[in-house]
Amino acid sequence: MRARLIAVLLLPFLLASCVLTPGKFTSMLTINADRSFAFSYVGEVIAVDAGDGLKALEDLKPSTEDSDKKSADTEAKQAAKKAAAKAETEKRNRAIAAALTKEAGYRKVVYLGEGKFMIDYAVKGVLTYGFNWPYNLDGEVIFPFVSIELRQGGVVRVKAPAFGNEGSKSVPGLSQAGGMGAPDMASNLDGVFTLDTDAEIVSQNEESGVQLADGRKRIVWKATPALKQAPTAVLRLAALAL
Repeated sequence: MRARLIAVLLLPFLLASCVLTPGKFTSMLTINADRSFAFSYVGEVIAVDAGDGLKALEDLKPSTEDSDKKSADTEAKQAAKKAAAKAETEKRNRAIAAALTKEAGYRKVVYLGEGKFMIDYAVKGVLTYGFNWPYNLDGEVIFPFVSIELRQGGVVRVKAPAFGNEGSKSVPGLSQAGGMGAPDMASNLDGVFTLDTDAEIVSQNEESGVQLADGRKRIVWKATPALKQAPTAVLRLAALAL
């Protein structure tokens, strides 16, 4: 009962937001011991309408008009509603594409329709701050694919929640909703995520282990719906110069 109540409270937020998920892609993250880093993502991005799976939760809202509304809705009205909703979704997705093209790092953003984008993104920098991608306020994108978290003592935690099939628990709001009606976030997942580093690897969760080449270390995750744990690694970098 509590999960249903939370789901109802979260519904307006979820309907207003966009959840982007990976399709077919290749992604590379390079982190050096001196804190320089580079990240790239080339491939498909799928816009999942969280509302599609959660609109059924609207039935949980108490209303004395439910039966009247259902009886009044004809098939024609339902079809018109679906067409209007689809048009609104397409309009929102085109707006997301426009918003992303304004952000540094996006070398190419093409909206192909039906919720599918082709993305070419690359960025370089220095890890004096955390990093999350994608995250765009104008596009209301709420689900980062890759996060880099800085910790004390030069420790960096890398996690790619969208590259593993951890289900709705990775998406803000859906976990609180108990997964009821949650969209399948990993159904289109088909990619390769590579972490390349010369830093000390404290821990990582790719069962094949670390590959060594030319003094560097490389971890390669095959991202598919079968990958139940999100790619995760902890590195130790040089201390920040004061």
